[in-house]
Amino acid sequence: MGEKADVEMAEENPFEPYIESIRQQLEEQDPVFLIGVIVALAVVVITCVFLKYFLTSKTVRSAVLLVGLCDSGKTLLFSRLLSGKFKRTQTTITDSSAPYKAKNDRGSTWTLIDLPGHDSLRSQYLEKFKSAARAIVFVVDSAIFQKEVRDVAEFLYILLTDTVISRNAPALLVACNKQDITMAKSAKLIQQQLEKELNTLRVTRSAALSSQDGSVGGSVYLGKKGKDFEFSQLPMKVEFLECSARGSKGEDGDGDMESLEKSLAKL
Repeated sequence: MGEKADVEMAEENPFEPYIESIRQQLEEQDPVFLIGVIVALAVVVITCVFLKYFLTSKTVRSAVLLVGLCDSGKTLLFSRLLSGKFKRTQTTITDSSAPYKAKNDRGSTWTLIDLPGHDSLRSQYLEKFKSAARAIVFVVDSAIFQKEVRDVAEFLYILLTDTVISRNAPALLVACNKQDITMAKSAKLIQQQLEKELNTLRVTRSAALSSQDGSVGGSVYLGKKGKDFEFSQLPMKVEFLECSARGSKGEDGDGDMESLEKSLAKL
């Protein structure tokens, strides 16, 4: 009867002999050694947990940057998005920011930041805020785009070849502003001309680098090698849209912001 009970216990606990053996070996070890082993194991576990957390967690980027050349209408666009009202503006020499509630069912709220458009200030403010960008609204003056296409393309080139922006891939919304003016160029035409200009810039910049020491610095290659540049080759979502911060009725009327607001609602 006793033997039968032992057999049943062995069947119920097949690992018990091994556990007992380990327990006896642990009892024979120096307590200091055991504490050291436990501490070492704890350190390994904690390290693994922290590594997993930091490697898998993503920084929440909640800023929407308004960028563009001087007098492209960024600051009025900033005012229209926030209040819907017309506001007389002047060239800004510092950034302005405010919470912006997107027009969607999620109730998303982003930090809208208007960056100075002067060429002597762009770089320092872009450097300050680029890591936080969830989206970049690049404002273009559609009425005089033909005169500014080179300058617009050069600023865009700096943005799109920046390593941080390329890695984070914030949405790029090219807001073709001032559509209320008769001579304004369409978003489609602006996109086509910018692609051609950026393709030319890429060639000249690459040639300049190869004639020096071959160093690219903090830049990434724009688009795909061996192919003419197109915005579809970029790592981020790109959208060209038409808007008018001033609006067809001027100061007393509403701005034409629907396309931009819809795009911001999708972020």
